[in-house]
Amino acid sequence: MVATQASTYQIRAVTTPADQDLFLDVPTRVYANDPNWVPPLRSSTAKQFSPSNPFLQYGKLQPFIAVTQGAKGPEAVGRVVAAVNQRLIEREGQQIGLFGFFECIADFAIAQALLDAASDWLRQQGMTAVRGPIDLSTHNSCLWLVDGFDSPPMVMMPYNPAYYPEFAERLGWQKAKDAYAYNFPLDKPLPTEFEKAHRIACKSGVTFRPLRTKGEGFEQDCLSLYRLFTTAFAGNWSSTPRTQEEFLEEAKELQSLVDPDVFPIAEYNGEMIGFFMGLPDYNIPLKQVGGKLNWLGILKFLWYRRQINQGRVIAICSLPEYRRKMVPLALIYLGMSGGIQKGKPYQRAELSWVYEDNFPSCKLIEASGGKIYKTYRIYEKAL
Repeated sequence: MVATQASTYQIRAVTTPADQDLFLDVPTRVYANDPNWVPPLRSSTAKQFSPSNPFLQYGKLQPFIAVTQGAKGPEAVGRVVAAVNQRLIEREGQQIGLFGFFECIADFAIAQALLDAASDWLRQQGMTAVRGPIDLSTHNSCLWLVDGFDSPPMVMMPYNPAYYPEFAERLGWQKAKDAYAYNFPLDKPLPTEFEKAHRIACKSGVTFRPLRTKGEGFEQDCLSLYRLFTTAFAGNWSSTPRTQEEFLEEAKELQSLVDPDVFPIAEYNGEMIGFFMGLPDYNIPLKQVGGKLNWLGILKFLWYRRQINQGRVIAICSLPEYRRKMVPLALIYLGMSGGIQKGKPYQRAELSWVYEDNFPSCKLIEASGGKIYKTYRIYEKAL
């Protein structure tokens, strides 16, 4: 045990079901008084550590917890996961390890001990550098918020106390890359260039339709989306392609949440060549659920989903050879138009996240009226 200003604590590897329960309990303690926090679904976090997680086919991981002795038994006051993603190592050509799932009370010594434990484990695996926060892969939650703490996160976006990045920087972690979230009010029409781009794309033979959300049509569209994601985003920083199995599993989880009016697809000669991926902000009802989708949680979710009045644009994608046909601008026009049509509740959109050095996307979003309102960061450190 080690004594700190907050408590006496012990760092230990998660090895038992009881330890895993403590691991899953940490966020509730950290964010107990934070009105902007949206509890993640406990079952979704637990699933990441199941032996059936496809990540374990090409990676390995080790969770750690910081434990104190409370009045009713052991209590966890911090957690972290160290991970080795072999695909990322092969792609980048360096022994880069990852840390993620980090949560910690406002105690610098405990945060330091957790990050040290993750770093020590990664050294033992032969890693020479560590990067994070990345929850196993950038396709999962990653990044720490460093600016824009005054509002809740949108669906599938990270959130954290302001002291996380402060602690990391005190410990010598360096910025690896920043990413932005853009705020986009929907009370003004897009510049006329976007509608013109849609007309040009249509005249050049590109056709547009909503994503299909049911049956065989949904499955076919998901396979096409997987091929497009894998091709168009192959060069993304610190990222490796998901397996088809991983992608389709994620797609099925989102199937019932999709609004086809804000998820237009672009096709050329019957082949998908682009898409605009918008999602309603389901964090609004999830905030009321408390992290558990039991029968009461489901009832609360269905009740509060009626309050959704905003959405997140997760990706705008076009194969490079179709950009001259104005496909990206046309997709923005259709996606935003779908969100403001009569009967739709959306008052604003968030376009996120966009890396700071993705100049074409930043320029396009800013031209359409988006303004940066949150900044996120990934850190690195040599081991």
